[in-house]
Amino acid sequence: MGSSQAAMSFLTNLARAAFGLGAGATILNSSLFTVDGGQRAVLFDRFSGVIDDTVGEGTHFLIPWLQKPYIFDIRTKPHTFSSMSGTKDLQMVNLTLRVLSRPEVSRLPDIFKTLGLEYDEKVLPSIGNEVLKAVVAQFNADQLLTERPHVSALVRDSLIRRAKDFNIVLDDVAITHLSYGAEFSKAVEQKQVAQQEAERSKFVVAKAEQERRAAIIRAEGESESAKLISDATAAAGMGLIELRRIEASREISSTLAKTPNVMYLPKENNMLLGLNPGR
Repeated sequence: MGSSQAAMSFLTNLARAAFGLGAGATILNSSLFTVDGGQRAVLFDRFSGVIDDTVGEGTHFLIPWLQKPYIFDIRTKPHTFSSMSGTKDLQMVNLTLRVLSRPEVSRLPDIFKTLGLEYDEKVLPSIGNEVLKAVVAQFNADQLLTERPHVSALVRDSLIRRAKDFNIVLDDVAITHLSYGAEFSKAVEQKQVAQQEAERSKFVVAKAEQERRAAIIRAEGESESAKLISDATAAAGMGLIELRRIEASREISSTLAKTPNVMYLPKENNMLLGLNPGR
């Protein structure tokens, strides 16, 4: 009987010790929290509210139930959003903007109070669309291409200022895509076709002008040649013309003599004779 009571007492003490150890481990575990690299924590106290100091990387203590940590990722994150905006000449333009953002670490308690953990998703799309529309409205549609560096700089500076009002730091802002509406694209295409037609018309006009000048030069040459012949005829009589006629006849006769199967009809009788009977 004594041994049974001793065993029961031992088991009871062992269970109490295990329960105590388990409760202690549970309390200790709930009293610790870890902040990983690239993160910061904000503590919320049930009595005093959000504590103004941020908690850095590492393992830290808190009062269970009374305090609760909220973890923020402070590494730079990319965000992309698009906006359909109107230009100064009333054309619709679709722009895509990419930003690299991170929270201002010293202002994390204020960010948590006003915006919460999803601060970037709540702020960046709205201020991005606002800035894009305000900047694009200052330019004509074609200027967005010809002055793109200037447009990007205006968007970047304006967006950085607006994000700073919400304690958000922007490391980079870039316009990654720009496209026009169907009407403007059609107008640009028609303008290009009209320019090509104008260039073609200029070429036709220039060609006609060159042909006209060539005709004038040719006519002037023929006129000068006729004048020289007229002057030579007046000075030497008809002998020069007769000489040219004889030379032309001789050349024609020589050509006909070298050509086979050429026949001619003599004037005196009605016989057909070959100039080259031996062939």
